[in-house]
Amino acid sequence: MTTRHIAFERLHNFRDLGGYAAADGRSVRWGRLYRSDSLGKLTPGGPDHQRFLDLGIRTVVDLRYPWEVERGGRVPEQPGLEYHNLSIEHRPYDQAAIDPDADPWRHLADRYAEVVEDGAKEIRETLDVIAADGRPDSAPLVFHCASGKDRTGLIAALVLSLLGVGEDDILADFALTELASARLLADYRAAYPDREQIWPGYGRAPAAVLRHVLDDLTAAHGSVRGYAVERLGVDDELVGALRARLLE
Repeated sequence: MTTRHIAFERLHNFRDLGGYAAADGRSVRWGRLYRSDSLGKLTPGGPDHQRFLDLGIRTVVDLRYPWEVERGGRVPEQPGLEYHNLSIEHRPYDQAAIDPDADPWRHLADRYAEVVEDGAKEIRETLDVIAADGRPDSAPLVFHCASGKDRTGLIAALVLSLLGVGEDDILADFALTELASARLLADYRAAYPDREQIWPGYGRAPAAVLRHVLDDLTAAHGSVRGYAVERLGVDDELVGALRARLLE
């Protein structure tokens, strides 16, 4: 049985994007495209690192800021492993400091709206890396940020949309991060033990957040595909390459 959640000791949100029904009666290939929280948590030579190597991944797209990479580390270097640091977010914000009296899901969606505009260049570059040469036998790829939910969730939603995956599945995939929320919060508390005030929703990713984002893109561009075409310059060739590589 194919497993969506890949178990690691230190990674809490590593998932396979395979299995979803997509365009033309096809489905997303298992074992080709993964999403994750920070791979900087992998210790070279440790059991988590070996589990990662066993997946055969040959390309990593790190969506974090360069200063996050410097502070938290990057995926361990390995012969044949291609690494891209493409920071799609340009306006840092403190998610742990969200006002609990505000609408947190609308607040997060507004931060995503900044990313889809500010990070258009890096988002397009990320899609180009994922599409690669369009060969179905291409080696697996993983993209990640810090917690694997916001920046990673946005890229996952865009890719799945371009593959023709239905919105219900895209929203459900986004919300799977909720299974890791408690561990993500625990990691944050461990990293910042002196911080007393932490937004109680830290680490959460309910479907309502992405629902706002998809609705906003549709209102502005007619559809998610419309955004990709108008803002990212995505064309039929790129969509075709994504589908050739990732659908079966």
